[in-house]
Amino acid sequence: MTFAIRMGVPDMAAFNDSITAKARAGTLDRDEKALFKQWRKALGHLTQNPRHPGLRTHEIEPLSARFGQKVFQSYLNQGDTADRLYWVYGPGRGEITVVGLEPHPEDRKRGGYERVSLSGLPPRG
Repeated sequence: MTFAIRMGVPDMAAFNDSITAKARAGTLDRDEKALFKQWRKALGHLTQNPRHPGLRTHEIEPLSARFGQKVFQSYLNQGDTADRLYWVYGPGRGEITVVGLEPHPEDRKRGGYERVSLSGLPPRG
């Protein structure tokens, strides 16, 4: 099954719009170029297979409890920045909504998932 990728509102939609516009305009700096490449690659994997081995997807129970539905964490990259992508199934059938992009919370140790900011789901449609 192929999934349609949607962006959580307002933060993830704004992030995706901004970085995509900068990429099209050719105004990304070095770090943004690397992030954009990893972002697009991860979204491609999510579209085709949310359990792609490179994503290392797993549920984050503290976030699921807080969000009211299962929230999954997937690797955007590894290494120094160790960014993580947070997503949920829905709101419609065959859709995945990206609700967060954060540095790996364990980098900040205790209570890391309490500090993860999640966007809301977009309206169905």
